[in-house]
Formats: sequence, structure tokens, C-alpha cells
Amino acid sequence: MRTFHLPLPDDVHEALRREATADHRPATELARDALTGWLQARQRERVAKEIRGFALDFAGTELDIDPEFEQAGVDHLLAGASI
Repeated sequence: MRTFHLPLPDDVHEALRREATADHRPATELARDALTGWLQARQRERVAKEIRGFALDFAGTELDIDPEFEQAGVDHLLAGASI
């Protein structure tokens, strides 16, 4: 594992220390978990943005969703809906 020096504003440092004490965990572990979660969220956002871009760029082309597949999805959703 590599180390990374990250200066924190006093209020953030104190809040991190309070949380670490409350959770009985090292502050470095909490910070690592928080950064990992943030990076994973950013990656999910990036992938979702790429998918949206692809969908917009290729809507109505031969790369658009197969009409039979789309209808099967609609039928499945309607079968589960209570009307």
C-alpha cells in the first residue's frame, strides 16, 4: 500500500477524528474508505455518461435497441404492473 500526504483544513481534520473515535476505527481507514467510495461513484457517473452519449448518438440507427427486444421489455413491465 502506498502513502499519500493530504493536508486537511482544521474543521475537516477534527470531524474525521470525531468520526474515527465514534466508530472505533483509525482515521486513515475512514479517509481511505471515503476516497474509495468517491472514486467508485465517479467511475459509475463516467460510465453512465458514456452510455447516455452512445444512446443519444446512435438512437434510430442500426445500433439502436432491437425492436423485438424492446417490445419484450415493455411486455414484461406491463405484465408486472397492476392496472
